[in-house]
Amino acid sequence: MAFKRVTRKDATLEVGTREVTTRGRAGVQRFTYEVTVTDGVQVRKRLVKQVVTRKPVSEVTSVGTKPAEEESGGGCDPNYSGCVPIASDVDCAGGSGNGPEYVEGPVDVIGSDIYGLDANNDGVGCED
Repeated sequence: MAFKRVTRKDATLEVGTREVTTRGRAGVQRFTYEVTVTDGVQVRKRLVKQVVTRKPVSEVTSVGTKPAEEESGGGCDPNYSGCVPIASDVDCAGGSGNGPEYVEGPVDVIGSDIYGLDANNDGVGCED
């Protein structure tokens, strides 16, 4: 059984962004037939039972409706505590990153660590 494809608007994704948020999965159906054979030749076939053994899961694609932020200086990123700037890239001040924006740490990662500030994945970025 084929799965359906559903598209939903998502205000948390920027305009032009498409993301599969739920992978589709085909369903499984079992058919039972009664077959009548005469002299080795099938003369009749009748569907007796049809059972869905696994329902299909619809594939959901989210489409962004949030206006694109400026490349630099676009406010504070909601994925972090305090004010981590929204930019094309943000690095820890005093680290080896090349910016263009920098942040003094530590900062708590409260969403997705989109700038890779939490190198050891402990929920705190720019620790040292």
